[in-house]
Amino acid sequence: MGGSRTRVWIAGRGVVLDAPAVPFPDARIVHPIQRGAIVDVPATARMLDRLLGDHMPRRARPLVVVTTPVLHGTAYREQARAVVRVLRPRAVLTVPTARAVALAADADPGRPLLVADIGARLSEVVLLVGGAVVDARSTALGTGDLVDADDCAELSEAVVAMITSMVRQDRTAVTATALKRGALLAGGGALHPGLVPRLVAGLRAPMTTVREPHTAALRGAAGLLRSAHAHPAVRATSRTGCGPMSS
Repeated sequence: MGGSRTRVWIAGRGVVLDAPAVPFPDARIVHPIQRGAIVDVPATARMLDRLLGDHMPRRARPLVVVTTPVLHGTAYREQARAVVRVLRPRAVLTVPTARAVALAADADPGRPLLVADIGARLSEVVLLVGGAVVDARSTALGTGDLVDADDCAELSEAVVAMITSMVRQDRTAVTATALKRGALLAGGGALHPGLVPRLVAGLRAPMTTVREPHTAALRGAAGLLRSAHAHPAVRATSRTGCGPMSS
């Protein structure tokens, strides 16, 4: 669920939804998700229900995986869980978007990894070590803020500044090591033709754009969903009909 688009993957069916993240026309807030924050939980829930109404069986009790911005923390995760209650889930799992991107890219979890996720209104840079988030930066800036569609100078400078600050403040040199190996670039912004050359020049380091970067987080979440379905705890929940759980 992003500020620009909502994308949904269902096991056995693949991507069933890729639509603008806007609620009913008469909603009080036109964009219920703004710069990575859910600003209207009821409107976002109604939007999700409307968009998925034709895709979800009426009696379904799905296991739901939601990707979340790293620095929006517990508040966002709780809001996201409140939103997806409209789907009557038996369990809700939240995963940092950067970790989902790394999974989609089949990145080696044993190595430190920098992930830059460039969205329409929010951009994040995250350092993963052993698959866990150890540092992160974000800026309320994305491709949707570009006045000139061909000029991404301000956006690239913001991303370079975030990564540079992470390297300078890391006394262990883990961030520098990850950057030297090359950062992963994901999100719709990764498709901007001028962004990668500017980042490479500004950081003097390689950048690898994830395959189909605009859906990388969704594909990573799909992989987690497949694994979660096989987990004994989830299978037990399905058999006993227990209520939703969160993680």
